[in-house]
Amino acid sequence: MEAFLISTGLVALAEMGDKTQLLALLLAARFRKPVPIIIAILASTIVNHALAAALGQWLTQLISPQAMHWILALSFIAMGFWMLIPDKLDDESESVNRWQRYGVFTTTFILFFLAEMGDKTQIATVALSARFDSLLSVIMGTTAGMMIANAPAVIIGDKMANRLPIALIHKIAAAIFFILGVIMVIQPFLA
Repeated sequence: MEAFLISTGLVALAEMGDKTQLLALLLAARFRKPVPIIIAILASTIVNHALAAALGQWLTQLISPQAMHWILALSFIAMGFWMLIPDKLDDESESVNRWQRYGVFTTTFILFFLAEMGDKTQIATVALSARFDSLLSVIMGTTAGMMIANAPAVIIGDKMANRLPIALIHKIAAAIFFILGVIMVIQPFLA
């Protein structure tokens, strides 16, 4: 349960103001079909985060537990710093136009999958799956976190997004990542 709750909370906070959340707003404005967009975001996230979590589990088999401990501690601290860097939509609007001919579901699925590659939430999924033994709990948690952040963005659109204190949310997420990293750094010295 711990893996699920931490994964959900961290990813939901990390996703606020992220480029994929901005992409969700853009797709909602472009297509005006929230149900297929939300279903495609869910499907894309499950596939992307399952692959990321599998990578995290695989890495735990290759790297010694001590080395993995320090890698994860530093990864969580690095994620804290990364959370403090604002995200922007880059050229997603152009990408939507290019893929639009494939329909709402396929366009959303492909764009979300590609936008998540190397993104904060995907890297967090790799780290969380390496940290926790429960692969399924991490995948379910990170997927739930993505949906908590993106489904309202699709349904409500940019009216609500403009009112959210994104900078504060990013600082809270950064603090959580920092705390997890620091706990992992001091943990060996407490034993």
